[in-house]
Amino acid sequence: MGPHPAVAAIRLAVRRVLHDLLTEPTPEATLHERPPKPLVLVACSGGADSMALASALAFEAPRLGIRAGGVTVDHGLQPGSDLRAEEVGLRLRELGLDPVESTAVTVGRAGGPEAAARDARYAALDAAAERHGASAILLGHTRDDQAETVLLGLARGSGIRSLSGMAAVSGAGGRYRRPFLQLDRQTARKACMVQSLPVWDDPHNADPAYTRSRLRHEGLPALEKALGKGVVEALARTAQLSRDDADALDTWARQAETSVRDAAGLLECAKLYALPPAVRRRILRRAAIEAGAPAGSLFARHIEEVDRLITGWRGQGAINLPGKVVAQRQGGRLVIRQG
Repeated sequence: MGPHPAVAAIRLAVRRVLHDLLTEPTPEATLHERPPKPLVLVACSGGADSMALASALAFEAPRLGIRAGGVTVDHGLQPGSDLRAEEVGLRLRELGLDPVESTAVTVGRAGGPEAAARDARYAALDAAAERHGASAILLGHTRDDQAETVLLGLARGSGIRSLSGMAAVSGAGGRYRRPFLQLDRQTARKACMVQSLPVWDDPHNADPAYTRSRLRHEGLPALEKALGKGVVEALARTAQLSRDDADALDTWARQAETSVRDAAGLLECAKLYALPPAVRRRILRRAAIEAGAPAGSLFARHIEEVDRLITGWRGQGAINLPGKVVAQRQGGRLVIRQG
């Protein structure tokens, strides 16, 4: 008799990701070298999604000759969070993961509490991957998380890239992998239940002070009530379709950029004007970031203002962008530089 369908589903999702890792080329290895066993870490909060992921990794990795470890991050935002992180580390070791570490972070305030916690968490995970020489870090984001991310992007009105949600592979060198983006949250929870895996439900996930929590407990249920079941699946599908379109437009913009610059490397307004708006605005955004504008602070409204220097030129003055970057039109050229 095989495993429970929920357990089988999470194991299959992890197996596919691990297989992809094994088949990816490793340029540092020569033909005569036997590559070392890769190490894959799981980021685990102790919640159902990440515990299900940890158990699947512990089961699948040895069968593929992969070392498996875990990292839990203590954000220090709740009383007793350090003890809980130790407990999660113990559970990971009981699953057979090694190495396992618990790392504490200091959460700042930039961008709001959710963004600040996320930034601190990813910085800690990057550092752990570097310390241990990990090939990848698995994250337990589910299809439900993807649907929430798409809705949050839609609310921000920041374009098709924000509707793309989370990528299955992201980070420097494809470090982060999300095996569960096609699985729902209930599958992960069921897998934990049938395996008798203890899980911790973060109270922040039910706290209406957090935007994502309100969306999860109020927004999505209201949408499903109004539109019927299948909203989560449709939003996740929208994310993939949007990502494909955004990737194609990004490629087009990279290829077109050299053709709209003069011999001195300045952007020529007439040539920019001739491009489709979606391509032109991507070029403008890249130019602003290269000039020093922080990507996380550069919103659609900023790019629209710069775009009007090309499409609605009436002699207007310079546009101030985040990071003390200034965009202005001079003699038919668009100059974007530090002010």
